[in-house]
Amino acid sequence: MRDFDDVEDVIEWLEPLGYLQFWDAIAPYGIDLPDRDHCDEEIMRGVDTTEEMLTFLKGLTRVELTQRYRLKRRSYVETMSMH
Repeated sequence: MRDFDDVEDVIEWLEPLGYLQFWDAIAPYGIDLPDRDHCDEEIMRGVDTTEEMLTFLKGLTRVELTQRYRLKRRSYVETMSMH
């Protein structure tokens, strides 16, 4: 499992993940998400596109991990000192 220092770490981790990669990556975290079969079905029925569903799931994941680990936003000063 990955360690997160701030909210941006979670966002940067989630951003490049495709739909299938997403499910594999989040599995160790036990995040409370809609059932994958339900999500797959919604995509197959055309209720949501894969991209819409993925955006929704990534948002829920970001919120849960942020709350679970009590993450804060990366401050501008911290970001500038890293460069």
